Amino acid sequence: MQTIVLLIMILIAFNFLLKQTFHKWHYVAAMAVVAALFVGLMWPFAIEQSKSQIAYWLDNPTLMLDTSVLLTVEVALQMSFCLLAAEKRTGGFAKKSAQWLYKILWLFPGILFFAVLFSLLVTVIFLFPGVSFSLLSWRLATLLLVVIPAGIWLIHLLLPEEDIRLELLFLTNALVAILGIVATVNGRTAVEGFSEVNWPALTLFIVLLLVGTLTGLLLRKRHQCKS
Repeated sequence: MQTIVLLIMILIAFNFLLKQTFHKWHYVAAMAVVAALFVGLMWPFAIEQSKSQIAYWLDNPTLMLDTSVLLTVEVALQMSFCLLAAEKRTGGFAKKSAQWLYKILWLFPGILFFAVLFSLLVTVIFLFPGVSFSLLSWRLATLLLVVIPAGIWLIHLLLPEEDIRLELLFLTNALVAILGIVATVNGRTAVEGFSEVNWPALTLFIVLLLVGTLTGLLLRKRHQCKS
């Protein structure tokens, strides 16, 4: 269960960075400042958490159902943005209401990313016992001021085509929705699962996924050059 939650949080963070690639740099800088201030100011609440309490939350089916609802709503909003952005690129909006909805979703950064930042802050506090809580939180906040713009710049560098980034954002949000369904049925499946992860099989799957993605991108570029 913890592995699934970790994968969901990584995807949420990646989706946040990927979504910011559709904005100008002044908006990116503002979001980095907001994220840094959030982390720097949340340490009084983070120190109230405990590992046993977090484990209880992960094993609580009711809480996981409520979290899955929030996850589904955010995924639906992000996927709606992808569909509206694709409609805008193919011929414009048929209705003015769709244009206003696109602008709202374009500005929506995602709420669950801040929950991921809070979880990261709690983890950092657990990793460095004895260090000043406020010092740890503000150091992490300073690091985010660098990591967030750098991550967005790296995505821009690796995926300069906006259409590909839009497709990737849609697919990763779909994957988050699927993992959210898996997390919802935690402890209530008909078949008993395995507690350990088959790392060789997972590694092979990731390698095949990357190879297939790169092959598809190369074939697409080759087709575009011929046309």
